[in-house]
Amino acid sequence: MSGTENVRRRRNILAASVAAGVLLAGGGGVYLAVAATASGEATPSGADSKVADAAAPPPPLRLGGGSGGPGIAPGEPDPGGGPNGTVYTSKGPLPPGPSSAAVHRPEGLVTSAEVTRLAEALGIEGRPVLVGDVWTIRPEKDGQGPRLDVAKAAPGSWTYSWYDGAPVGDSCLKGKACPPPGETKPSRGGSPVSEAAAKAAAVPVLKAIGQDDAKVTATQVMDGSVRVVNADPVVGGLPTHGWSTGLRIGPDGRAVSGSGTLKEPVKGDTYPVVGAEKALAELNEESKGTGPIGIGGCATDPPAGVDGNGKDDPTAPCQSIAEVAPPAEVPVTAAVFGLAAQDVAGERLLVPAWLFTADPVDAAPYTVTETAVAPEHLAPSAKPSPPDEGTAPARQIESYRAAEDGRKLTVTFWGGVCSTYTAKAVETPEKVTVRIDEKSDPGRACIAIAKEITLTVTLQSPLGDRAVVDAASGQAVPRR
Repeated sequence: MSGTENVRRRRNILAASVAAGVLLAGGGGVYLAVAATASGEATPSGADSKVADAAAPPPPLRLGGGSGGPGIAPGEPDPGGGPNGTVYTSKGPLPPGPSSAAVHRPEGLVTSAEVTRLAEALGIEGRPVLVGDVWTIRPEKDGQGPRLDVAKAAPGSWTYSWYDGAPVGDSCLKGKACPPPGETKPSRGGSPVSEAAAKAAAVPVLKAIGQDDAKVTATQVMDGSVRVVNADPVVGGLPTHGWSTGLRIGPDGRAVSGSGTLKEPVKGDTYPVVGAEKALAELNEESKGTGPIGIGGCATDPPAGVDGNGKDDPTAPCQSIAEVAPPAEVPVTAAVFGLAAQDVAGERLLVPAWLFTADPVDAAPYTVTETAVAPEHLAPSAKPSPPDEGTAPARQIESYRAAEDGRKLTVTFWGGVCSTYTAKAVETPEKVTVRIDEKSDPGRACIAIAKEITLTVTLQSPLGDRAVVDAASGQAVPRR
């Protein structure tokens, strides 16, 4: 299980006041557990105190991706640690947690009424129309204005954006008023609103989608003027990670774009789970050698090793940076039992997990997760086909723009400074799926700095009303 698979783009610091949460104090052995039962054991409302008796055990979970890993915010250094991995160390005793908990899976279909309720909260006028498998409200005036797309099937992934109808690099159609008369385009220039104001602007949207009890953060600012609100919903009484609703609030206090899900996952099979201490030990085992450099060879040409005195010796075996550098040590200051988004047999589910708050000395805290399902209930991962040498998993696309004729898509994503990227599109009558492939030199030492990258892909047919889907996440991509 690679650290790259474990990386997440959003950083969510979880509070200690949620179910089964603890604060860890260095050396003091003090922790605070909440939602305790009469026996003193912390039991979240979404977890069962005992494994339910059943005629047959639940089917093994086949996790298709990483079970956790350090979170990473776009544009920030990878918090995965040094080139030889990361060791997460607790600052006090870790909680046992419940003895069992249930997975939650998306079910059902999104209705027109649900889409209308979300649209009204976003300030969008119009009636949703079903185009293929996507509910959509699109601008009618010169192709300019707000646009909302919602997948009909659960979990009802949605994206909201303002489309100005112009080619990439332009803001308005030539000879046309911008924005159209009677419509006010959300402001993107000026100073960002305060965190409190951004959270207040998100309240109507979160209420419309049934996530008004979500854990909300608004610390990130993009482009110097847009404040980002991230909301992690509570599902089955448990906090979640990787199931966020995101809104970008402009200087005028209005949302300029956003994305999330409409259908709350429902309770599925219940599994025995492990405590935080065992989960942290497994996380450390998986984190070995998953740092941001992680090269497999030497950076010299020709490769050179070192002799017994530490001097270069071309005849000595080559040692990579990962072989000689110590692992990075990161303190864990909080542990919360919750649910983390996972790919299970090709389906995106919320799986019982421990959510650890890592607090490095030289960086902001971030959340790292580890699956809590007992190992004997996890099916062996299917052996993937060996990738081409130097090829990494697909990158997740942040947004796209369409050219005026609809034949070219320009996609934006975050990537490394030392890799090369290619974009490919697969077209159907209902959607256009875009995949970003990364290729790097496994023998090259490279600094772990992320940058925003844009690529353009040419379509065989104009985009038209088709949705643009990210191959890495399987979700609709917001239009910029």
